[in-house]
Amino acid sequence: MKIQRIKPSVRNHIHQKWYEKRLVFKSFICLIYLIVITILIVCIYQLYNEKKEVLPWNQVESVDDYSYITISRMSEKFAYYQDSNKEIHFVIEQEDTGLWHTYLIAINAEDYDKYKAIIDYTYERTTEVPEPVKVYGYPVVIDDKLKELAIQNITNFVPAENEVVITSDNFNTYLTNSYLDTTIPRREEFSIVLCIVIIILLIVLFLFIITLFDRDKIVYQKVEDAYHKKKKLFSVQK
Repeated sequence: MKIQRIKPSVRNHIHQKWYEKRLVFKSFICLIYLIVITILIVCIYQLYNEKKEVLPWNQVESVDDYSYITISRMSEKFAYYQDSNKEIHFVIEQEDTGLWHTYLIAINAEDYDKYKAIIDYTYERTTEVPEPVKVYGYPVVIDDKLKELAIQNITNFVPAENEVVITSDNFNTYLTNSYLDTTIPRREEFSIVLCIVIIILLIVLFLFIITLFDRDKIVYQKVEDAYHKKKKLFSVQK
């Protein structure tokens, strides 16, 4: 018996070449998707961290910056807002180098006991050294009336050997033009940029899954059929 070799059809040959090209193209597209997905995830992580960032008080630039002060000394209240039950205190933040800075903070009068240990140590009512307290809040611009009260009372708080004569001219230099209001709860701000990046990531992930699981084959098949129909039509006309 003579065995005849069956030649593959031209269409099968074309289909094989098309499949190989498509596989290479598909691998390339998947690689691009993975790179884009990685970049988008990194962007989302950075944007999310920026949204949650808490600034030290000396880096605050606007009243929208959520910030903190680490208190090592604290005065008794020198001003009180009755309508909001809010007290204003002087505080000292000390750096690791030993340098210290004087600021103003506002606390809820009902939270006084949280700071009593530091206040008592500041006025030498106790010899027990308390742990520094980190307080959080938003900057509030100091008005003229509060500035005047601060200037009048600062000498009762700052140690004599470190005392600097505070006036309305140098007030902002030494005490800044704002106080940290710890009574304002943190605001959850909506980030349109973060939202857009997340939407783009979801779209790219959807396209990646479609490509990876061969769901895009239907599109390629339609393209191939259209190509063969056009080629056949062109041959008949010729």
